Amino acid sequence: MTSPRSDKCQSRPPSPQSRSPSPHGFQFFQKSSSMAAKIYIVYYSTYGHVAKLAEEIEKGAASVEGVEVKLWQVPETLSDDVLTKMGAPPKKDVPIITPAELAEADGVIFGFPTRFGMMAAQFKAFMDATGGLWRTQQLAGKPAGIFYSTGSQGGGQETTPLTAITQLVHHGMIFVPVGYTFGAGMFEMEQVKGGSPYGSGTFAGDGSRVATELELQQAFHQGKYFAGIAKRLKGSA
Repeated sequence: MTSPRSDKCQSRPPSPQSRSPSPHGFQFFQKSSSMAAKIYIVYYSTYGHVAKLAEEIEKGAASVEGVEVKLWQVPETLSDDVLTKMGAPPKKDVPIITPAELAEADGVIFGFPTRFGMMAAQFKAFMDATGGLWRTQQLAGKPAGIFYSTGSQGGGQETTPLTAITQLVHHGMIFVPVGYTFGAGMFEMEQVKGGSPYGSGTFAGDGSRVATELELQQAFHQGKYFAGIAKRLKGSA
């Protein structure tokens, strides 16, 4: 016996023939009214480790001429009571983004801590709410990057960004990894260092560890590198 069909679950993007040349869908192929490339850094942070990386990425992106950068947080799903019991510090004074606002950006860098080797539930909940953007493919063709924090060296420094790429693929976004463009910093063996070719990263440990100078340098580099690519893509659109 087949299960009843859910229209909500089975909704599909409109066919190419039904798409009209409106502001909805395939924003990448249309000229923006703004000359500057608009970069959004969208993150979730429980204890502040991802937030610190986000700030450095913002600095790096802002160092590129012709780029506008804005920091955003995704909504928290845990209650204040639960966060207090977890010992989580107050959130930084960064605006909360809505899914619809993602479409305004020319490029997005997503950041989150890991939970069992994948993105935290708070960020996944936000991505799950982008169905409207998926249906109209408003993020298609936009460059996207990833950064993250894990609790330990084997806690998901590669699996977290790797599994997150599926979110970008379904939206038709262009994944922009750091690769080995950070140079010698990618081969550091004398100290514990987060990050990978997928993107910049750090380790939280028991929560007391803070991002090292080298990790912050890689985050700055990622922002600068990504902004340069997003700027070139916008200019060629």
